[in-house]
Amino acid sequence: MRVFLTGATGFVGGHLVDRLLAGGHGLTALVRSPAKAAGLAARGVTLVRGDLDDRAALRQGMAEADVVIHVAALTGAVDEGEFLHANRDGTANVLAASAEAPKRPRVVYVSSMAAGGPARRGTPKRDAGDDHPVTMYGRSKLAGETVLRASGHPFTILRPPTVYGPRDQDNLLTVFRAAKVGVAPVFGDGSMEMSAIYVIDLADACVAAALSERTTGGTFYVNHPEVVTSAELVRRIGRTMGRGVRLIGIPEVVARGILTLTGGFAAAFKRKTILRADKANEFYQEAWTGDPAPFTALTGWEAKVDLTTGLAETYRSYQDAGWLS
Repeated sequence: MRVFLTGATGFVGGHLVDRLLAGGHGLTALVRSPAKAAGLAARGVTLVRGDLDDRAALRQGMAEADVVIHVAALTGAVDEGEFLHANRDGTANVLAASAEAPKRPRVVYVSSMAAGGPARRGTPKRDAGDDHPVTMYGRSKLAGETVLRASGHPFTILRPPTVYGPRDQDNLLTVFRAAKVGVAPVFGDGSMEMSAIYVIDLADACVAAALSERTTGGTFYVNHPEVVTSAELVRRIGRTMGRGVRLIGIPEVVARGILTLTGGFAAAFKRKTILRADKANEFYQEAWTGDPAPFTALTGWEAKVDLTTGLAETYRSYQDAGWLS
């Protein structure tokens, strides 16, 4: 299989490169900085310089592709328009190039659980249809999905939840650092239910989707079936580090006030950030959980790394990198 990949130098994309190469697949990657991606070229990855606005680069990268895996996304932005430009319009550009490519490769789109919106406690989401995103980011990822569904072009959509593991500097690193000092914040009473996925399991899910035409036209939640509360996640991180952690509940009104200030500051200075007022819409929900059974039934893929194992591997990687010093 020949794959064209966007987002190859990011957290998820980097692990996906590892899995694709280990599987013997041919790989072409869209990169904004060939210098940053020099290590990929040394491993046999064909590099195409450009970004999601560069349609000529997209067409070049897809010239021999059997499948496109679209991972690149904007997670922090100045405003909603910037989110939509990257995550909706960028996806539309990927789609247009794919439709024009010689093999018309299917697009595997790595979306987000944020596109579907929160679940109800005890009832993980299974597919698309009841979508209520509560953030600018979530709406932009759903808009990208909508572009694919309206196109008539073959696609598969994956909706991962919180992704963690080695090389992650965005999702759980801050929690590990807080747990290290023995005090960590939780939003509300810490009862929000969560799904998570170890990054290598997500990379394997992307490969499984690329290999299985049975997933064409589907939207799938991909995560470990284990459900944990936000408070228990922090406690588990503490236990992984051999530390007891005192949890400090943050009332919703306080969090909204802080996030309004940080978001306003970022907007005033045109700085990208994920810490905006609407982020509180994610933090104070009953659940962010997904049911991976439909995807497993079609592909045989299962998340192999449970939370205890995954947190231990993540901790070791943080120690090795010196990120907890």
